[in-house]
Amino acid sequence: PDKTEECNRTWHFNVTEIKDLMSDMRHYWPDVLHSSLNRTQFWKHEWEKHGTCAATLQVLNSQKKYFGKALELYQHVDLNSCLLKAGIKPSSSYYQMTAIKEALTRFYGVMPKIQCLPPEEGEKAQTIGQIEFCFTKELQLRNCTALKGESNPVQADLKLGTEELSVCSDTLPTYYPSQVQ
Repeated sequence: PDKTEECNRTWHFNVTEIKDLMSDMRHYWPDVLHSSLNRTQFWKHEWEKHGTCAATLQVLNSQKKYFGKALELYQHVDLNSCLLKAGIKPSSSYYQMTAIKEALTRFYGVMPKIQCLPPEEGEKAQTIGQIEFCFTKELQLRNCTALKGESNPVQADLKLGTEELSVCSDTLPTYYPSQVQ
């Protein structure tokens, strides 16, 4: 969530509230822009932009609940093994974006939002930067992207360092990196 009118933007991030989640946070939700282990800039951003909005729900109404539930949902969704079952694994191979979308939609029954970095100069392939699953307020999976005839519930681009993530092209070869450089 990032509906400004429902958020308490004055509720600042306090890393001590999630100290018992730190090992899982570093492993499953790393800050890829600030690689030092004690950096918390990304989590601070996630809390202040999204967590303070999500906190209107009792199940997410503290930093510990918000990050703990996010980690739980991550484990439940288990994206990597879903893609692996479809023969899609992080590697130097290229994949078709349509094959990735079809595998995810077939497995989960919903369409996630997939964002890519565009090809670098002289390259032909885009790189997956983020696969985002959307949930209802009851924490059930829902479509992130509009189906034909619906209005689009999610429309935002994410800035990753100096690079811009945007909706992936269905026509470009797609690189699924094993880790962000």
